[in-house]
Amino acid sequence: MVIKVFLASSSGSTAIKKKQQDVLGFLEALKVDYAPLDIACNEDNRMWMRENVPVEKKPTNGIPLPPQIFNEESYCGDYETFFDAKEDNAVYAFLGLPPPPGSKEAKEAYLLENGPVENGTIVNGTDDAEDEENLEAEEENIDDDTLKREVPMEECNGDEHTEEVEAEVGGETGEEAAEEKVAEEKEAVEDTEESLENTKAPVKEEEAQEEAEDEEAKEEEAPEVRGGRRRSDRGSRAGRRG
Repeated sequence: MVIKVFLASSSGSTAIKKKQQDVLGFLEALKVDYAPLDIACNEDNRMWMRENVPVEKKPTNGIPLPPQIFNEESYCGDYETFFDAKEDNAVYAFLGLPPPPGSKEAKEAYLLENGPVENGTIVNGTDDAEDEENLEAEEENIDDDTLKREVPMEECNGDEHTEEVEAEVGGETGEEAAEEKVAEEKEAVEDTEESLENTKAPVKEEEAQEEAEDEEAKEEEAPEVRGGRRRSDRGSRAGRRG
């Protein structure tokens, strides 16, 4: 693969000359084989460059300015894209060439493909990430188990466990504790019923007393009614005799 650099040897623009020198000087420093193609003295070179530069890379007037860089027939870019690649330490990628072993770009490419290196050992980014996630999950499970063992039983089971512990301390089994609980509930119901009966008792006594008073009032009224009837009967009889 040959890198082709299209340039204008007789350009009157100082900026263009400076850009061309920058590209050629950098390629020489990297010891990259390249072929300078002059478009000022060779019409074929100029026409080929204009035809093969992508439309989106051409200026508004449609005439691309040198330097333009190709890898054989593949377009690499102009000076601006070359400068950006140089700043990003990615010139070999820009040129479509494999970076030489030991170069900074080769190391960065290697790290991108294989992950970071620790103590001379390759650490795969994806596998390491998965291992780290699995390790974190295991640690969380261990922490959960530890917490479960450390949490007091009464906090896990609530009052029920407290009652069971109290029953065992008193020498009682769980069944006896349950029977005692039922007996306590029954006793509470009986106490409630008794309190209701005690509340109703005064009411019944008052009703009985009222009924007795009503009976006495009726008995007192009865002789008076009878006496009145007797006097009226006597008066009617006396009238008849007269």
